[in-house]
Amino acid sequence: MGSIYFVPILFFIIAFVFSMLGRGGATLYVPILFWLGMDLKTQAIPLGMLLNVVNTSVPALTFGLKKMINWRLAIPSGLAMIAFAPLGAWLNVALPTKPIILILALFTAISVIPLIGNWHLKHEPSPQRSIKVGVLGGSILGFFAGLIGRGGGSFVVPLLYVIGLDMKIAAATSAFVVTCSGMSSFLSHLTLQAQPRWTMWIFCVIAVLIGSQLGSRLMITKLKPNHIKWIFVTISLGVAATLIAKDVILG
Repeated sequence: MGSIYFVPILFFIIAFVFSMLGRGGATLYVPILFWLGMDLKTQAIPLGMLLNVVNTSVPALTFGLKKMINWRLAIPSGLAMIAFAPLGAWLNVALPTKPIILILALFTAISVIPLIGNWHLKHEPSPQRSIKVGVLGGSILGFFAGLIGRGGGSFVVPLLYVIGLDMKIAAATSAFVVTCSGMSSFLSHLTLQAQPRWTMWIFCVIAVLIGSQLGSRLMITKLKPNHIKWIFVTISLGVAATLIAKDVILG
């Protein structure tokens, strides 16, 4: 467990990359903390969700100021995620660890299919359709975010891309939505079962805060939408494969 105190440096790098994708980073935070010896339910997931919130809230503010967020989708999605994440967190308490890991891995792998297949409508949805998609998608993804300790960015970004948003706008909008779900999920886990180690948590938060600020600025100025898509796909598939091999098949 001594090596776990080097984690803030690693998390700085993850925050830098994931903030460019509109994702919180719990895709990596939770597995890494679990692999380093933290209990999945009481330590890895709550800390992962806290870092998720930090890693998306800073970019969300930056993207909002740059008018990159589609608010017609972001607001209903965010509110639905806030409402349904506690239900997933409640189910997390009742389930064994291995099924949660399997759901986490499958959730991560399936999310890249729309991006690989380039499923993308030519036009953004109408205001009425935006509300329907936001509420339905946010409800389902919010539930799973609470269940597996994720902000939901791995599905929010593909969903927004499929219904017609440019990849940069999808990532920016996801940052706001994931902040909402992450905060709801974190508070739920903190109330239900978390066992905080505050010194380490604070160091990790500072590292993620700095990394997310730098990454979001780079996304705005340097990255092209296609670059964001393939970084997203590569990271997601790598994490899913590692989880299934290490913790489901061999675990």
